[in-house]
Amino acid sequence: MVIDRYLTRRDKLRRAVKKIGAQSLLVTNFSNVTYLTGFTGDDSYLLVGADKDVVLSDFRYETQLGGECEGIGFEIRQAGVSMSDFIVAVVGSMKIGQLAIEADSMTVAKHDFLREKLSRVEFVPTSGLVEQLRWIKDKSEIDRIRRAVSQAEKSFGVLRATLLPEKTEKQVADDLEHQMRLFGARERAFQSVVAVSVRAAMPHAIPGEQQIGSGDFVLVDWGADEGLYKSDLTRVLVTGRISPKLERIYGVVLNAQLKAIESIGPGVVACDVDRVARDLISDAGFDKYFGHSLGHGFGLEVHEGPRLAAGSRTVLKPGMVVTVEPGIYLPGWGGIRIEDDVLVTRDGHEVLSSVPKQLEDVIVR
Repeated sequence: MVIDRYLTRRDKLRRAVKKIGAQSLLVTNFSNVTYLTGFTGDDSYLLVGADKDVVLSDFRYETQLGGECEGIGFEIRQAGVSMSDFIVAVVGSMKIGQLAIEADSMTVAKHDFLREKLSRVEFVPTSGLVEQLRWIKDKSEIDRIRRAVSQAEKSFGVLRATLLPEKTEKQVADDLEHQMRLFGARERAFQSVVAVSVRAAMPHAIPGEQQIGSGDFVLVDWGADEGLYKSDLTRVLVTGRISPKLERIYGVVLNAQLKAIESIGPGVVACDVDRVARDLISDAGFDKYFGHSLGHGFGLEVHEGPRLAAGSRTVLKPGMVVTVEPGIYLPGWGGIRIEDDVLVTRDGHEVLSSVPKQLEDVIVR
């Protein structure tokens, strides 16, 4: 049952809170509230207690909470009462002695206010308690990620079929995001990147007025939000001449990505996956032009743990979903990045995305 899924998550969190010596945790990250309750609104917090959980919200969400959060209590603050004052009242009524807080999301101002008003409460800063639970996706989450991948891939198919040289980067990005919604997505997962040739040297280029036909290739980084869960993909489309330089760099990036994906499996350390791709790019002489990590987890947010990065000692486990996105970026020439979404399975991995990426497959006539 859905209720059991959220209760199981909160029970896991409850045990983690107890281990750090706190009675309750005030969850202030909205994505974490969603993960633990199923509530899809915002401006609401969750108090996870030893034997009672309660959502702190306001009048706008009272009906929505009743429909989305069966099996959990909620308190509605009145108009004119600030959330900070409301927290003070609820925590005080529950007689909490040790309150854990999410230090990564609570502001300094709110923390100072609560400490002053709740002088008898011991505050225990925490980092990543809920986020680390989110790293491993259950079947329902994986199914929703598959849906987000499918929506993104279908929209890219339309983009490719309708790509015209006179269209601008912004027009293509707008068309792509419109198509994702037509295929069922709630919205884009993040601001799409459409960057022609030299502008593709900026990994997060903002789509502008550059025409698609003004260069030999275009980098597209896009993803769908199917309602809650995200996808994240990148492809390069060749729209002009395939120069020896383009062919070589594309080949290096593709090989680095394929080899890195091959190395993914349960028990593998995240930094070792990053090293596979980084070493291949370095051996080709482009080490200083690959300046970001190899990949990251995603789900309710487009950037979550674990990170596939140098120095990341996370051991990969079944249920983790990560991007694998090596790139080479040469100022004054352009950038090549290829990105897929990969699920860690019990016996290895599964590539969730399927947009063709061999050089001969990405040529647009």
